Amino acid sequence: MDTPKSNKLDIIVPAFRGHSQNFLMVLDGISEEDALKRIEGRTNHIIWMIGNFLDMRFAMGKVLGVEEEFEFKEYFSQGKALDESFNYPTLDQLKKSFHQISPLVYNKLLEVTDADVDKDFPMGMNIEFFPETVLNFVGMCIGREDYLCGQIGLMRRILGYEGMKYEFDENIKY
Repeated sequence: MDTPKSNKLDIIVPAFRGHSQNFLMVLDGISEEDALKRIEGRTNHIIWMIGNFLDMRFAMGKVLGVEEEFEFKEYFSQGKALDESFNYPTLDQLKKSFHQISPLVYNKLLEVTDADVDKDFPMGMNIEFFPETVLNFVGMCIGREDYLCGQIGLMRRILGYEGMKYEFDENIKY
């Protein structure tokens, strides 16, 4: 296993790699058509969930110093609500963005120091028990990724797909 320079990221690095695997496994077999389906007009579709997941990856990257811009940020930036008038990117386009940003963010997670993650990162939350630091922002992004993979997993079942299979690919190093 890769060891981050910052001991504060010991739990984040394996979570990040686990989320990368979960992301790919939960999308396995989902069709482009089904990825745009909503349930009774009340849920987000899988494409929106994927875009929000990627928005988290790109935001995490940006706070860590990755300069890449999310090609589709106008659809998903900062949790933008689903808009049925948008012509959303395809599942394949979003998977390509995932493979573009994920190794870059992963490498930054390994390179940053305790001093880097301890820096202030104002989020405007103003919650007494939640210091607004780079580390806590990264933690929030990791939590959001977890949530979104769970939501996509639920959508898989609702749309009639088998549950996600836990077949990890150890060749994916991010």
